[in-house]
Amino acid sequence: MTTRIACLGDSITRAQFSVDYLDPLARRHPHGEVQLDRFGANGDFAYNLLQHLDAVLTDPPEVITVLIGTNDARASVAGYPVEQAMKRKQLPERPSAGWFQQCLGDVVARLRAETDATIGLLSLPVLGQRLDAAAAQASQAYSRMIAEIAAANEVAYLPLHERQAEELRRADPPPIPYREVTPAAAIGVLAQRAVLRRSLDTISRRRNLVLTTDHIHQNSRGASLIAEVIDAGLLTRSP
Repeated sequence: MTTRIACLGDSITRAQFSVDYLDPLARRHPHGEVQLDRFGANGDFAYNLLQHLDAVLTDPPEVITVLIGTNDARASVAGYPVEQAMKRKQLPERPSAGWFQQCLGDVVARLRAETDATIGLLSLPVLGQRLDAAAAQASQAYSRMIAEIAAANEVAYLPLHERQAEELRRADPPPIPYREVTPAAAIGVLAQRAVLRRSLDTISRRRNLVLTTDHIHQNSRGASLIAEVIDAGLLTRSP
């Protein structure tokens, strides 16, 4: 029997600038055991995901994963172009921790009320690779909010941030300062792939990044950890 899984999120789930975590997730299961459906949009905040839920709810799956909040967390870090993001994503108010919690809580409430799916909320990938820096601390703080929302709504909490932080501590990477991704930088990544035929992993390696291609989007190692956490938390069955 095939288990249908809807993966909800932002650009990390869209996988245009990020290695696709749906691929390693599918490879963890025999062919035909899982059907993965992608619901990810570049730049989405929790508010945007809430507006898009009808696409999932019209034909609810058996399992739903939610990986959202990276852009909400980025908006709390100095240097993020908040005004441009608000205009681009048509946000009715300025991003804040309280609004993130409200929107994600509303997402979970709708999913619980309108589906019978098993629901898992992932904590956020680590922003950057300096765990003591403001960006990583923001992703940690928002991950704690996600854990609280999961507990309050009695859905699964999938500890991605914790797993990635553990991986970074083990790797002991060079302390490269976090840089916010600009539209020009994103286009540059696409150009490197199209013109120079560089893979996302090659781009990541050239930048001495352990889990990401640009401090935000995932390389193969980062994507594999997302798949690992989803599989262990929602799909692995005890004998």
